[in-house]
Amino acid sequence: MAMLQVNDIHSYYGHIHALKGISLTVDKGEIVTLIGANGAGKTTTLKTISGTMHPRHGAITLDGEHIEGLPPHAIVMRGIGQSPEGRKIFGALTVQENLEMGAYARTDKPAIARDLDFVFTLFPRLAERKFQLGGTLSGGEQQMLAMGRALMTHPRVLMLDEPSMGLAPVLVEAIFETIQKLNQEGTTILLIEQNAAKALQVAKRGYVIETGQIVLQDTAENLRKSELVRKAYLGEM
Repeated sequence: MAMLQVNDIHSYYGHIHALKGISLTVDKGEIVTLIGANGAGKTTTLKTISGTMHPRHGAITLDGEHIEGLPPHAIVMRGIGQSPEGRKIFGALTVQENLEMGAYARTDKPAIARDLDFVFTLFPRLAERKFQLGGTLSGGEQQMLAMGRALMTHPRVLMLDEPSMGLAPVLVEAIFETIQKLNQEGTTILLIEQNAAKALQVAKRGYVIETGQIVLQDTAENLRKSELVRKAYLGEM
């Protein structure tokens, strides 16, 4: 059984049919990527999984438990953590306060302290800036903070939405190295990323989404060889 299973999801913005039968799976220990152009439905898929949008049809299960229709906080408590597109950190809170907000629903104080230490070990720059306001961090540091806050939920599945957006190439490399390190340490990851080349380097499997529908799915290696992916997403002719 897949850890996360999305089955025939249909989601709407008012009368606009945004997701038209999306199905995907993420097995324990995998990095799975969802690639596609702007407006294809990548972020809407994550919103539907996380509960900020409710599907009109279809099912979403986490370790076999149905989570579709649950409020977002309940889905977080069941094990879905998300670093959202645009980071959305709390600019008026310190780095440490932002991270503590990720654990707002938890009561296991010793484990929270261990996870905080883990995040500061993973991102030493955040440890150096723990008392600095989030809004004063650089774009790369804010991305680290958004990922760290998601990790503070102690997720069974970590969803990353465009983690490389707006970052300099050297920081993109650092973020993807961190994603690989997290996975090697056991974190299951669903990765949304416009940088298809980098996403397919770190992922085991991938899905291609166009206009709210999955049009291709395969191993990351095979997707890198696909003519559709090479022309549309890797910039090859």
